[in-house]
Amino acid sequence: MVDENVVAMHMSDGIVNLPTSALFGVIAIVGIGFCAWKARAELDERTVPMAGLVAAFIFAVQMINFPILAGVSGHLLGGALAAILVGPFTGALCVAIVLVVQALLFADGGLSALGTNITNMALIGVCVGYGVALLLRPILLRRRTPTGQSLGGLGTVAFLAALCGTVAASLGFVVEYGIGGSAAISLDTVAAYILGTHVLIGIGEGLLTALTVVAVARARPDLVYLLRTAPSPQERVR
Repeated sequence: MVDENVVAMHMSDGIVNLPTSALFGVIAIVGIGFCAWKARAELDERTVPMAGLVAAFIFAVQMINFPILAGVSGHLLGGALAAILVGPFTGALCVAIVLVVQALLFADGGLSALGTNITNMALIGVCVGYGVALLLRPILLRRRTPTGQSLGGLGTVAFLAALCGTVAASLGFVVEYGIGGSAAISLDTVAAYILGTHVLIGIGEGLLTALTVVAVARARPDLVYLLRTAPSPQERVR
């Protein structure tokens, strides 16, 4: 049996040693600082209130834990959802703020592990999730209807982006554990277990992300960052 404290996505204190925690703390500070600088180009009268709603939604879904295997629970991450709705840089800030509040007020994730959690969920998860969405966006654009929407295509893009972002975030954990894991469990065991469980989490994450993004797009497609930043038909033929 693998200790659930070792394989939970929300890392607690002591899973990796202090030098590793410090290293990824610096990476998290630099990464979030860069996102804060770049987010200025994403924030407008539509994105600012939407970012607040997205952060609140992610906070709520991350507080809900569900069983994956015996003795192990997981939660949704929200990185791809945030990136698709409000942009990758603003989305990373939303996830990071949620993680900070959870660590400080609810002891969900250790303070020394805050850098690793932010790196995994706010940086890696958001970056990979949005990257997959961008990669698949040309397919979505080709499937648009005359009214300019393809909600089925958008749902598929959101699902795959969330699935890939979740698995990539869990891979970040594996790398950190490989660098400075302090538990008496082999890296191979941890890697196989955490990647396997987070594929299951990613499926749930993908379904929730797809349903949420499609619901927003059906009501207000102009609020979906991935859609409103897509090139126009005239730009695509140039």
